[in-house]
Amino acid sequence: MVSDDPTAVRCTDIRRHFGEGEARVEVLCGVDHSVRRGELSFLVGPSGCGKTTLISVIAGLLEPTSGAVSLFGRNLGTMPPDERVLFRREHLGFVFQQYNLLQALTAAENAAVPLLAAGMRRLEAVDRARALLDRLGLGSRTGAYPRQLSGGQQQRVALARALVHEPRLVICDEPTAALDHATGEGGVYHFADVIAHMDDGRIVRTEAGPSSPVPTSPFPSTAPA
Repeated sequence: MVSDDPTAVRCTDIRRHFGEGEARVEVLCGVDHSVRRGELSFLVGPSGCGKTTLISVIAGLLEPTSGAVSLFGRNLGTMPPDERVLFRREHLGFVFQQYNLLQALTAAENAAVPLLAAGMRRLEAVDRARALLDRLGLGSRTGAYPRQLSGGQQQRVALARALVHEPRLVICDEPTAALDHATGEGGVYHFADVIAHMDDGRIVRTEAGPSSPVPTSPFPSTAPA
């Protein structure tokens, strides 16, 4: 069960390091951040600032060293591993930076993976995936294998896989990587409700995006933005 909390994502003092002793690297240094339900939030910052680590923690793919992550009012850290897997499968969609498509499966079969994992019959799952790929402009390529698709086409398959089971939260790692700079910045960012700027393992400020009526704020986000 999920609560009626209007906050979809709440990160409280998230810290994460890798290695020990002299090799220890602090990647996340006390991140506090929230995303409201229905909000399109962008996390931006230089390469190596901790963006991928943070969204992996939010998605439950990586455990924080300390701190807490709550999704729809549920604390991921208090869930048993099996329950966390089921929760993630039901409520989350994730688009990986490298797409992570299965090379032995067609585009439609790749997109259908979340439905198959949930127990849906293969024919029904693949048909639903084909319909979604058609909406994404890949109707003629549903039977193609990843190696037969361009980078942009593979990205759309990965997006379909993240959306096909109608999750409550979709998390994307570098969603504009396959687009040119002008398209990524001028097109996609136009739809942002909130833009959170990250640097050196911290969110240093948040601001209202072009789609938000909320005035721009130069202060770090410690509450729903």
